[in-house]
Amino acid sequence: MEYNLLSRQELELEKQEVQKEYDAYMAQGLKLNMARGKPSPEQLDLTMDMLNALTADSNVIASTGDDLRNYGMPDGLPGLRAIFAEFMQVKPENVIIGGNSSLNLMFDFISCGMTHGYSGCTPWSKQDQIKFLCPSPGYDRHFAITEHFGFELILVPMVDGEPDMDMVERLVAQDASIKGMWCVPKYSNPLGTTYSDEVVRRIAALKPAAPDFKVMWDNAYCIHDLTDTPDQLLDLYAECEKTGNTEIPVFFCSTSKISFPGAGVAAMAAGEKTCQTFRKHQSFQTIGPDKLNQLRHLNYFKNVDGILEHMKKHKEIIAPKFQVVLDTLRAELGDKNIASWTEPNGGYFVSVDVMEGCAKRVVELCKQAGVVLTGAGAAFPYGKDPKNSNIRVAPTFPSLEEMRTAVAVFCVSTRLAALEKLLGASAE
Repeated sequence: MEYNLLSRQELELEKQEVQKEYDAYMAQGLKLNMARGKPSPEQLDLTMDMLNALTADSNVIASTGDDLRNYGMPDGLPGLRAIFAEFMQVKPENVIIGGNSSLNLMFDFISCGMTHGYSGCTPWSKQDQIKFLCPSPGYDRHFAITEHFGFELILVPMVDGEPDMDMVERLVAQDASIKGMWCVPKYSNPLGTTYSDEVVRRIAALKPAAPDFKVMWDNAYCIHDLTDTPDQLLDLYAECEKTGNTEIPVFFCSTSKISFPGAGVAAMAAGEKTCQTFRKHQSFQTIGPDKLNQLRHLNYFKNVDGILEHMKKHKEIIAPKFQVVLDTLRAELGDKNIASWTEPNGGYFVSVDVMEGCAKRVVELCKQAGVVLTGAGAAFPYGKDPKNSNIRVAPTFPSLEEMRTAVAVFCVSTRLAALEKLLGASAE
C-alpha cells in the first residue's frame, strides 16, 4: 500500500499496527550499532596471521639497500608503492606512503596548502576567501577537514550518483576562491555509486580559475567489491595526462578495511610538482614512516593478486549482510512509496532517502529502540541535509543476525515517521 494514497482513517489504523511493532522492539532492550563503516571482528580475524609475517629472522634490508629498522625511505617500500600505484591508477614514483590513516594524509595535504600553498600560489590561509566543493551526500569526515581549516563548503548535488558536473564546471571556471573538490569515485560514501567514464573525463578536463585547485580523489573502496561483476573506474591520471592537468588530482588509498584499520598502511599520489611540495612539508614531521609495518603487509600479501584474493574473503562475510539490508528494505518499504535506496556493487554503505522531512525522526526512533545510526544530515556540508531525508546505513560491523534485527527496526521507524508526518499534514 502506498501511504500517500491512504485516507486519514486508514493512516490511523496503519499507525496503530506499526506502533505495536515498534513497541515490541523497544521492549527487547536492543543495543545495536550500524553508525560507522567498520569492519566486523570476523573481517579483522582474516588478517591475524599477518602478525607472524615479520619475525626476528626476517630480511629487513630493502631492495634499495636501506635498513627498514632505521630512519629514512620517506616515500616507503618500493614494492608496496607499486601495489598502491596499481590500485590508485598512478605512477609508482609518485606514490608516498604514510601511516595507517589516509584521512591523516588528507588532513596533512590540506594543512600544507594552508601554510605553504601549491603551484607557487599564496598559502590558502593568506587568501581572502577559500571555498571547497562538497558533492553530497558525501563523506562527513572529508567535509569536516575543510570546515576545520575555515573553508566555505559548497554543496554540489549528486545527480544519479555522480557530482553535478555542469555546476562543478561552471563554479570552478568562474571562481578562483574555489580551491578543490572532494571525491569518492568508486563505491562512493554513502551512495555506493561509481563515477562514469564521462564524469571522470570531465573532471580531468576542468579549467579552474584557481591555479592551486585540487581534486581530492579518495579511492577508499577501489577493491571492495560485493559482486562478481564489479564496477570499473576510468583512470583519472591517464585522462589528466591527455588534458595537461596532472597537477590537479591528488589520490588516496589505504589498507584500513583490507588488513587492520588501526594498523594498516595508507598512501597518496599526485603530480610531480605537487609531490615535491608535499614531500618538503612532510620532511619536517618525520624522518620516515613505519617501514616494518609496510614490510609486514608486503610479506603477507606479496603482490596485487594476493590482496585481491584476500578481498574475496571479505566479500564472503559482508555481501550476505548487504543482501539482508536490501531484501528487508524491499519487503518492508518497497510498496509504501516512502523511501528509496541504493543497491551498490561494492563499498561499505547503503544510502536511504526516507520521506522528506523525516530523517532526523527516523534516526531518533531507531536510537530509542536501541539501534544507533549515523546522524541525519551527516553526509552534507555542516551536517545540514536540505531535505532532511538522507540516512547512511552501514551493514558491515553487526553480525548477520544483528543486522536482520537492526534493519527491521530501521524499516519500522521509517514507516512510523512517515505516518506521523502524513497524519500531521492531514490534520492541517
